[in-house]
Amino acid sequence: MSSKTMNLVQSINSTLDYMMTRDTSIILLGEDIGVDGGVFRVTEGLQKKYGAERVIDMPLVELGIVGMAIGMSLTGLRAVPEIQFQDFIYTAFDQIVNQAAKIRYRSGGEYNVPMVLRTPYGGGIKGGLYHSQSGEAYFAHTAGLTVVTPSNPYDAKGLLIKSLRMNDPVIFLEPKKLYRSQKQEVPEEEYEIPIGKASLLHEGNDFTFITYGSMVPTVMNTVSKNNLDADVIDLRTLVPYDGETILNSVKKTGRVIIVHEAPRTLGMGAEISAFIAERAIDYLLGPIMRVTGPDTPFPYRLEDYYLPNEMRILKAVNKMQQYR
Repeated sequence: MSSKTMNLVQSINSTLDYMMTRDTSIILLGEDIGVDGGVFRVTEGLQKKYGAERVIDMPLVELGIVGMAIGMSLTGLRAVPEIQFQDFIYTAFDQIVNQAAKIRYRSGGEYNVPMVLRTPYGGGIKGGLYHSQSGEAYFAHTAGLTVVTPSNPYDAKGLLIKSLRMNDPVIFLEPKKLYRSQKQEVPEEEYEIPIGKASLLHEGNDFTFITYGSMVPTVMNTVSKNNLDADVIDLRTLVPYDGETILNSVKKTGRVIIVHEAPRTLGMGAEISAFIAERAIDYLLGPIMRVTGPDTPFPYRLEDYYLPNEMRILKAVNKMQQYR
């Protein structure tokens, strides 16, 4: 099987190219995605190859981008809108939550919205409060949406191909911190990664780390550097998440640490903690720990303090070790 070494940007770009060649119903639309290739150059070269009717530069109106994408998807196309930064998505929130997520239910299955909404999210570029938010919990709380976030170039291709073949709306969250920070061998052949299936990246017996997106390398580096005997689970899909993999690990280790950069209150860590407590509390050897972003706006100058890091993860490990 042939492969190429790619970063996350290159993987997503090549996957969009691959799928657009094979499925002429796929239409990209967003701010500056055509001539400029997007603010992070994820769609670079695609308008030149496929034309301005399939890679559409839109006005700076997120409500219009998502609304048009929903309309396209209802009439036989597969729209892939890009929101330049996830922070800008909220002006289109009504379209996403009350239209895209509910049309199949409202129509009794007569209409579907096969739309994949791509957007970069999270910190890592010193973008401050309006370019660094992690709002995945807003979408995870909405029935009718699938929420996906790859942590590496290999997963990005498989998850995006699978998402582009679904008949319901997908929120495809791309951790901008990882766009160009790592490279990986990505097969040139087609493959899919199932929605709702986590990846067990490291196996051990003492701890279960549950994480996703940009925090995956942070957790993996911490585990490796400190020789922690731990399972590391990359959720990959937040809705639906892989409860089976989580429970199998928890029953083995009895110690759970959940790591994400989004704010703590009502984040994914809260949901997963409740899920574990309801189904595996008899296996726990101590309280479930969460290492997250604080419940504050994302700062400009204190980004490294805001984001979970090795020191904060080890603090949770040390506290967990007090329970025998």
